[in-house]
Amino acid sequence: MLAILITLTPGRRNEFIDCQKAKVPIALLPIMDVMTRWNSTLELFNRAYRFRVFTHELLMNSKCSEYQPLFTTQEEWNIDKYVIEVLRPFRYWTVRMSKRHVVTLHLIVTVSNDMFDHMDGVMRALANKKTQWKETSYFAVTFARPKLSKYHAEVTATTFMPLISAHILDRFRKCSSMKWP
Repeated sequence: MLAILITLTPGRRNEFIDCQKAKVPIALLPIMDVMTRWNSTLELFNRAYRFRVFTHELLMNSKCSEYQPLFTTQEEWNIDKYVIEVLRPFRYWTVRMSKRHVVTLHLIVTVSNDMFDHMDGVMRALANKKTQWKETSYFAVTFARPKLSKYHAEVTATTFMPLISAHILDRFRKCSSMKWP
């Protein structure tokens, strides 16, 4: 909603860019979400978080007083930051795997280990938290982990052998990360 508000008219767009002048080398605008790609939503969150000061400055302007209720609270910014941190490794591996123009079979074990370790760490960090959004985050990761496990349950003795072979043939990693959840 805020991205639409800022980019709706050239005047608002220019006011938002003016808020950034002298504070950042290159002024940017919010990005709109793309329905088909999950990582575009993450980029939207990331950009919104980086813009929090400028958004606050724009909404404090008397011309935008009717939109001040749209300003995100500090607790909501904390939630946004936490979601970004939880999803960061998933984005890293998504981008890394999609940008490679070579075989990535040897990375499957490394990616799996990284994802499981990250999810386990998030669940440990949130296990005893009592804040509502942290409890909700804990349950979201708790439900996401079995979904990730489901993909790896489909690995059979027949399909696991090529994974091991590809991993062993990787000249940089060899057998250094051969643990399986």
